[in-house]
Amino acid sequence: MSGSEQALEPRESMDFDVVIVGAGPAGLAAAIRLKQLDSELSVVVLEKGSEVGAHILSGLVMDPAALDELLPDWRGDAARPLTTEVGEDRFYYLTRSRSVPLPAWAMPPLMSNHGNFIGSLSDVAKYLGSRAEALGVDIYPGFAATELLTEGDRIVGVATGDMGLGRNSLPTGNFTRGMELRGRYTLLAEGARGTLAKQLIQGRGLHEAGEPQKYGIGLKELWRVRPENHRPGLVQHSFGWPLDASTGGGSFVYHYGDNLVGVGFVVHLNYANPTLSPFDEFQRFKTHPLMAAVLEGGERLVYGARAITEGGWQSVPRLAVPGAALIGCAAGFVNVPRIKGSHNAIRTGMQAAEAAAAALKAGRSHDTLDSYADGWRDTAVGRDLHPVRNVKPLWSRYGTIGGVMLGGLDMWANTLLKRSPFGTMRHGKADHETLKSLKDVAAIRYPKPDGRLAFDKSSSVYLSGTNHEENQPPHLVLADPGLPIRENLPRYGAPSRLYCPAGVYEVTYADEAARTEPKFVINAQNCVHCKTCDIKDPAQNITWVPPEGGGGPNYAGM
Repeated sequence: MSGSEQALEPRESMDFDVVIVGAGPAGLAAAIRLKQLDSELSVVVLEKGSEVGAHILSGLVMDPAALDELLPDWRGDAARPLTTEVGEDRFYYLTRSRSVPLPAWAMPPLMSNHGNFIGSLSDVAKYLGSRAEALGVDIYPGFAATELLTEGDRIVGVATGDMGLGRNSLPTGNFTRGMELRGRYTLLAEGARGTLAKQLIQGRGLHEAGEPQKYGIGLKELWRVRPENHRPGLVQHSFGWPLDASTGGGSFVYHYGDNLVGVGFVVHLNYANPTLSPFDEFQRFKTHPLMAAVLEGGERLVYGARAITEGGWQSVPRLAVPGAALIGCAAGFVNVPRIKGSHNAIRTGMQAAEAAAAALKAGRSHDTLDSYADGWRDTAVGRDLHPVRNVKPLWSRYGTIGGVMLGGLDMWANTLLKRSPFGTMRHGKADHETLKSLKDVAAIRYPKPDGRLAFDKSSSVYLSGTNHEENQPPHLVLADPGLPIRENLPRYGAPSRLYCPAGVYEVTYADEAARTEPKFVINAQNCVHCKTCDIKDPAQNITWVPPEGGGGPNYAGM
């Protein structure tokens, strides 16, 4: 601890029955369920975004089953956040200029979106937040939890970050000490690669009995298209071009609302070519004739990006330790082929809440919620993830064509026979271990954006509403500041320049023509909090930590 930290005054403290970190579907569902079970419980939710929903991004086609369980009256609520029901599913395999339709009847039944809703997960979070507050839940947006509070091996709460620190980590005239929020139980609902969840998983070895977590990066734009191009209720997915056969990923295109189309692209982060740019693959995808026909003449409204957990059944860590539990995407409950996780986030939030409420009623505190940690595989969440457990490893091992076909056969086998010919496959390497050296790959060259369908990073970040207080400690921390130039530049070409979807990282030269005296530059102001750098950096040299509360993107309708 530095001298400046030692000199700081003690933090004020507040006590609650349950402290929840993250106002997404999992955290808010947990808060609502706790209050439904016992209205006298004191429950607080911390949210690092400037408001509930500000940092929430998803496709979104939502399976409403979990929401129906949590709030049976939501469909009749005038303020309901989901109004467009899926009317049609379309699947395509893309080549550079063609789109080959795939028959919906050949898809396993679990891939059907019949009865699901298209909309904005940000709006769903705002709705859940209003319902939670109506039940008496305290929600504190703009407060980033940065530290787990411990007593022995027990988690006893969290602390929020100090505000008003300068770049040198010393207090400025606007300094405000963080708060300690102590709870008899603490639920971590930070989403994929959450900071405190990462500390807990790695620090307590919660992942050691399973496979490493796998990730993708999801990039999304919200467009308002011409009325003649709008097909309300249409859900469209594709794979293939612009990705090569060895790189996993695909697109989603969802029509809903007032001529709105959510268009997005997912790249699996176990890709091997260090010259690949997920952002530029997304921009290329939109120039395909299938997409140009929809987007031409439309207006791009919002842009964003977020890491997605993809490990599924094999990669879910141990969910509870004394005093704390992981819920939602902090643990990784996304169903990869369905591209859905919000229903499982809500369900795991409810399950953890039920376990915590029962423990509190019995007079317990700060112990391990074993009923939640040990029971999830036998619930609807486990039944959702088990049949699709091999889709991701098959795709990774056999590539797009072979992997997708085998994954489809495996899902049919699990549906009809309740078993898989592959058993339960392993994922293998962690995503940061998969990059090849520059000398072993063919460099990818991307065309310049046309400003009509394809755009650059700077104009895209502008549409994300991202902002950070500039005079604050770095929130992208390098363990070895010299490593990006010394090792990553010659071996991989400084891949952070490309895997970051917001232009945060760049390499500058004293003499650009001669490329002398390279310097690694971090433009932290651009960061959209996707966490890709924390995941994909080959040396695991970059650690993402929460900036001052309220900083980051401000997504509207995402």
